[in-house]
Amino acid sequence: MDFRSIGLFARRGDARIADTVRVLREHLRLQGVDLIPGDETFFDLFAGDIASVAGSVADRLDLGVAIGGDGTMLHLARHFAGTAVPLIGVNLGRLGFLTDVSAEHMTEEFDEILAGHYDAEQRILLSAAVYRDGERVAEGIALNDAVIAKGETGRMIEYSWWVDDELVGTTRGDGVIVTTPTGSTAYALSAGQADQAIAIVNTHIAPVMRAENAALLATLMMIKAEALDLEGRPREAQLVRLDSLGWARYGFGSNEQVGAR
Repeated sequence: MDFRSIGLFARRGDARIADTVRVLREHLRLQGVDLIPGDETFFDLFAGDIASVAGSVADRLDLGVAIGGDGTMLHLARHFAGTAVPLIGVNLGRLGFLTDVSAEHMTEEFDEILAGHYDAEQRILLSAAVYRDGERVAEGIALNDAVIAKGETGRMIEYSWWVDDELVGTTRGDGVIVTTPTGSTAYALSAGQADQAIAIVNTHIAPVMRAENAALLATLMMIKAEALDLEGRPREAQLVRLDSLGWARYGFGSNEQVGAR
């Protein structure tokens, strides 16, 4: 693929990012690349209008570049999930599981990319939704994982979970993670799941029964979880997070379920 139009995306307020963008912009300009935005800056991925901005430029981009850490890449992937724009990250973070290009060698590595010397990968996404009395009340997508967590309370939660409408079991613990192969090196890894999974994995967070900690599932299966009513629990105590971002709250005793596929 010929990358002649490249968009730069990052978080404002970090001097390292500003310096990296300046160096990268100048280098790409010398290679004849059309840079978007056209001024001397970049799109702020964490601005309130980024969803509409991403939609307005997607059809003009051959490549989107996230400059920052894995969180920046996750934001970029979320906003371009419905497009055909390929994405790559320049790593200024700590781990860099998702950002392949090192800031130190980025000019040389982008020369290789522009010359066609790269391997493209397709990554699956999770689609998650919260249902109340059978009606969908919230929905979103994730590249890494969808997490049902106990929120701010110190007590464990109890929940039942299904795979394709078949009840698998009821578990007590701190929550449950549904992860993609990409997210297998993220939260799920620290919760005891083996890394580099090849399909969707359901991993329990600190479960009472360790024997059922993780289950490998096919990529097209539907996973549902429903919190059970525990006496004295506040209604809005539980959280649903997509890629570690607070996305929806749900309560017990209200016939609510969370589904992901």
